[in-house]
Amino acid sequence: MIEISDRLNAMEESATLAMSRISRELKAQGKDIISLSLGEPDFNTPQFIKDAALVAMDKNFTTYSPVPGYDDLRESISAKFLRDNNLNYPKENIVVSTGAKQSIANVVLSLINPGDEVIIPAPYWVSYIEIVKMAEGVPVVIEASLENDFKITPEQFSNAITPKTKLFIFSTPCNPTGSVYSKSELQGLAMVLKANPSVVAMSDEIYEHINFLGKHESLAQFNDIMNQVVTVNGVSKAWAMTGWRLGFIGAPKIIADACNKIQGQFTSGTCSITQKATISAMNADPSILKEMVQAFHSRRDLVISKLKEMPGVVCNIPEGAFYVFPDISFFLGKQYKEYKINSAQDLCMFLLAEGQIALVSGEGFGSPTCIRISYAASEETLSEAMRRMKEALSKLTI
Repeated sequence: MIEISDRLNAMEESATLAMSRISRELKAQGKDIISLSLGEPDFNTPQFIKDAALVAMDKNFTTYSPVPGYDDLRESISAKFLRDNNLNYPKENIVVSTGAKQSIANVVLSLINPGDEVIIPAPYWVSYIEIVKMAEGVPVVIEASLENDFKITPEQFSNAITPKTKLFIFSTPCNPTGSVYSKSELQGLAMVLKANPSVVAMSDEIYEHINFLGKHESLAQFNDIMNQVVTVNGVSKAWAMTGWRLGFIGAPKIIADACNKIQGQFTSGTCSITQKATISAMNADPSILKEMVQAFHSRRDLVISKLKEMPGVVCNIPEGAFYVFPDISFFLGKQYKEYKINSAQDLCMFLLAEGQIALVSGEGFGSPTCIRISYAASEETLSEAMRRMKEALSKLTI
């Protein structure tokens, strides 16, 4: 009899991918499902990037690439870090991977020994916890409240650190909340890091350019703690390249070298054609993304305005990414026909059945009284989804 490893049996299925799978199955059965479950831009990859991929193929860049990425790509990423973030990462400190998810896994597997503690603010991206568990680390979750815009304070961070703390993982802009840390808020976290030089911070900045505040701030900008920070980024979100699969880190060289080593045994270098196409994205002026960012901003306002019309739904005003993360505690304990709402997952399944909209429970993000709504869809689709949600919620009674 074949047995799956304990390591895998302890791993939860990604909540976002699970709901996406369920909604696809229902659509295949002919159901009119509106899925707002995946974090995928509904824009096409810019033509100049696709053109660069065609040129790469014509020039026969179809062989194995260096494990950490082509030199010219890493040089363009280095220039992007300096231009956009005022961060000085030489190409030797940059490792290109098959998506930011692999970048994160590389760092965790390179740093964490069994029993090491990893501090993660909740709400968090669904894969952080599972990657830490796979490395036999111990996740230490800090609750970030809706009242504080789902952001932790320096005091919370400091109080969570113990002699076993090895790593701190967070995102800004945040998936699933859309919260964005200001420069002063990041400076507060940086002061805690400075006081704890053995702790490494991994700052997931994949939504950097989808920022409604106008200017993105990076944790690594503070020189006295830059050697403790790994900056994660990629091309999936801002450049609408989810299927191209390319992420990267800027890191202290000892960590970059470790990630290079582990990647050499797992996947080697990522797709050569994707790498060459990404150079054009890294060299592009980010201002060309303005139209897309404005569209997301408008959609956010639309969704927030509709949610405010739904009694019992409470949410913050996200300043980045393309998610809203409302608290639905009001509906716990309510029911309709055979549906009894005891959890956010129950509510999501109810909305799927009665409203034919696919949302993601906050349980997978560490916030069991919230749900995640992606507004990476047209305003027409979002308006219809919100209409269905309001109608379905109105059916729930005590």
